[in-house]
Amino acid sequence: MTDPLTRRGFLALGVTATLATAVSPASASPSGFPSAAASSSSDWFARPRRAVRPMVRWWWPDAHVDPAEIRREVDQLADAGFGGAEIAAVHHSIRDKSVLDPAGHGWGTPAWNTAVEAALDQAARRGLTIDLTIGPSWPAAVPSITPESPAAAKELAHGSAPVAAGATYTGPVPPPAVDGRPDRTLLLVQAARIDPAHSTRDETGLDPATVQNVAVTGETITWTAPGEGDWLLISYWERGSGQRPESGPHTAPESYVVDHFSRAGTGAVIGYWESNLLTPAIRTLLRRSGGALFEDSIEIETDALPWTPGLLGEFSRRRGYDLAPFLPVIVLADEDPVFAYDAALTRHARKDFWDTVSELFNEHHFTALRDWAHSLGLRLRAQPYGLQTDAIAAAAILDVPEGESLGFKNLDDYRCLAGGRDLAGHEVLSCEAGAYQGGAYTTTWDKLLRTMGGAYAAGLNQTVLHGFSYATAPGAGWPGFAAFTPYNGTTGYAESWGPRQPTWRHITDISRYFARIHLIMRQGTPRADVAVLRQTGYTKTGIGASWFTASGIPSGWTHQFLSGPLLDLPAARVKDGRLAGPAYKALFVEGDRFYAGECTMTLAVAGRLLQYARAGLPIVLLGAWEHATVPGVPRDGDDDRLRAVLADLLAEPKVRMIAAAADVPAALASLDVRPDVRYAATSTLLTMRRVDGRVDYYYLCNGKHQENAKPPVAPIDHEITLARTDRDGVPYLLDPWTGRAERIALYTDEPDGIRLRVALRPGQARIVAIGRPGLFGDRTGRRPHATATGADQARFAGGRLLVRATAAGTYTTTLSDGRTATTRIGPVPAPIPLTAWRLRVEDWRPDSKPAHTLSLDRLLPWPEIPELADVSGVGTYTTTVELPGSGAYLELGEVTDTCRVRVNGRRLDPVDQLHPVLDVGPYLRRGPNTIEVEVATPLGNRLRVADPAVYGGLTRQPYGLLGPVRLVPYGESPAQEL
Repeated sequence: MTDPLTRRGFLALGVTATLATAVSPASASPSGFPSAAASSSSDWFARPRRAVRPMVRWWWPDAHVDPAEIRREVDQLADAGFGGAEIAAVHHSIRDKSVLDPAGHGWGTPAWNTAVEAALDQAARRGLTIDLTIGPSWPAAVPSITPESPAAAKELAHGSAPVAAGATYTGPVPPPAVDGRPDRTLLLVQAARIDPAHSTRDETGLDPATVQNVAVTGETITWTAPGEGDWLLISYWERGSGQRPESGPHTAPESYVVDHFSRAGTGAVIGYWESNLLTPAIRTLLRRSGGALFEDSIEIETDALPWTPGLLGEFSRRRGYDLAPFLPVIVLADEDPVFAYDAALTRHARKDFWDTVSELFNEHHFTALRDWAHSLGLRLRAQPYGLQTDAIAAAAILDVPEGESLGFKNLDDYRCLAGGRDLAGHEVLSCEAGAYQGGAYTTTWDKLLRTMGGAYAAGLNQTVLHGFSYATAPGAGWPGFAAFTPYNGTTGYAESWGPRQPTWRHITDISRYFARIHLIMRQGTPRADVAVLRQTGYTKTGIGASWFTASGIPSGWTHQFLSGPLLDLPAARVKDGRLAGPAYKALFVEGDRFYAGECTMTLAVAGRLLQYARAGLPIVLLGAWEHATVPGVPRDGDDDRLRAVLADLLAEPKVRMIAAAADVPAALASLDVRPDVRYAATSTLLTMRRVDGRVDYYYLCNGKHQENAKPPVAPIDHEITLARTDRDGVPYLLDPWTGRAERIALYTDEPDGIRLRVALRPGQARIVAIGRPGLFGDRTGRRPHATATGADQARFAGGRLLVRATAAGTYTTTLSDGRTATTRIGPVPAPIPLTAWRLRVEDWRPDSKPAHTLSLDRLLPWPEIPELADVSGVGTYTTTVELPGSGAYLELGEVTDTCRVRVNGRRLDPVDQLHPVLDVGPYLRRGPNTIEVEVATPLGNRLRVADPAVYGGLTRQPYGLLGPVRLVPYGESPAQEL
């Protein structure tokens, strides 16, 4: 923290601790949140509404809960600054399920309903929302069905038997290769000749021209193979998968997963809720709550191919041909394909199958659940991935699509869901945040903040912490029940945040930080430079877009993903040369990255693109699109009709076809398409723009595009140019930690935007708003601003332009009206290292919280201090320093984990946990000054000795204030005009 770059990182955008907030706003934006476009205050930002505050996953050990404790925990969440909770019956940590009572205290029992009523009632009293998961644990399941019920999850299993050329097979129908449940129904038997030319390492090649149906008498076959080649008899069996929700039993009788592809499966969920869960009190409370029903990721687990009765008929109706001849290359065994035709035909058949399943899933499951949720006065929030289905299209159906930090290793996974959300005109993209494997009681807020920083730039604007566990459960030890730890006898997933954690003492600093980012990320409407059209709308794949993911993002471009069904939405129209929704400036199309990169497109999508191009939307196509084919298995003439439409498309003046990804920048430049954010070189800066009336909001984060990016993110310090809606708009810095808004004093007006300097530490985020002068209640008006200065910082305060420096000297400042100003800064003391501290530690143990008091002549991690080697808790560091009366910055250096600072008994603004440097000038006085730094830690160091059977494998973590800590004095004076 001693290098000049670090100081500039803090100073470049003019963060201070002296800006006062103004009066409350008088109006709100269409989203229902206060709008800066109609306000002259920063109060709406400093104190964000409950609706934008973060949520938690609230794990209950089924109904083994006390309504009084439930109410107390609602109060804990409200006091901590959270906006809501999602109730989920989850108890993976309880290995001995015999201690549970699913009949009396299971999900959906009267005891469960009583607890839910208590939660909803107390949440209403405290202004929180409560979401309810659609079933116990996941996937969606109910106890009113058995595996054989029409509404239960189904699979298509297969069996096979070899038959030599000319030989006769007489015998039973081949049973399933993976023999699961005994109750099964024979769908079909086929014969096919083996074709080694089509075999792969894992798949047996077959000749599609030889596939034929085989007659079955009872369950016996008599069939003679033709005289050439070796043959296979293949049988297909429909059966219930027997899948149950995770870590049951949660109910008695036991629940089984429903068929997610049929009306019957979704109807079973709705029917069970209507009959057993929606008591009159719960119905009333839910309608008042404004909450949501929630469904976790669609983790359908089968031994064979996911299936639904009637799929053959649905396939024929939707795809226009019979699926039966292609069943051999569709079936799976242990999730792997078994047979293959030639590579292209195999891909096309599989594409058609999963497109059909996707349509059934989105229509019969999500659309039906959403409409039912609306009838209850609720929204539907869900994670629409886990299967090979169009999650982008699903995101447009859902009221609130959700992703997850555990599975989304690439920010493009969020951008897929954001595309569906935004083109459908919805507002919220949610995230299950912080489910780190093996992270229980060792996860730091620093880690979570770094993880989430980039996700907000990808469109995320709701954080659901994973998670908050109910206080206790049968057999749970200290520090209480945790849903996912122990996990298989060892350290489990994520954290159980809450009062059991020492860092909870500082939780309001964290929750308000999240809330302010959420608030800004819901203002007005989003903007993205480019829409990337995907033929297959999967997500949670980590697969990005050619050029834009690897090269476009580091050079300032922003993008989102669309899939074909989104182009049928009412908003998917071109206006003023932009595609509505996020006002995309261009559409980028490449080959299908999930199906061998083939240049495929449906006739309907091609026709829509031609309409877009003729309406003035620039389109760039990567690949040999003059030879494109329709996706799936084509019917006669389909490819020719597609190529004719594409020929018209390629002839349009706003369309470019390029051969290589490296040609993308030149193609965009030739179409006069430029990003909203520009800078000279590549950077790890991630951005998101939103526009509310004539006010622009830019979220800026120095973050990672991929979770395990190498090399690691380094500090950035460079100029950027931001496009603006209002040509007379001026920039403001919004600090999500403090809630303060300040007019930026150092920038350059350019014809197409505002150029200013951004310096951010890894993971650090800031928000820049551009709007009319006085937007946030400041008094700077049209006063000239600085365009350059030799000082460390130029800033507005009290309507005056000031310059600040950490060294004495005479500094020249260039003003926006062309004049120059000079400022003399008198003597400034040298930086003062703070090495001697008195430390008092509150030691969190299973039965007490004893205190340790130590004197330190240098800062060390707690494990290197014998008295604190295995301590977790809260430490207060105190030191006294003599000052001559100048202002100063307090640089804390490295801190683990959260911290707060007091100077001379006054608590300072919340500390930026990712860059702990504070302006303490307003709090210092001439002579002795007392500085206190309160540090809170995770529980891991204590748990490794308190519960060694589970946590003994943890390594000691370097808790505490590690520094180096120093005061860096500065001088400040008004700019004096020459």
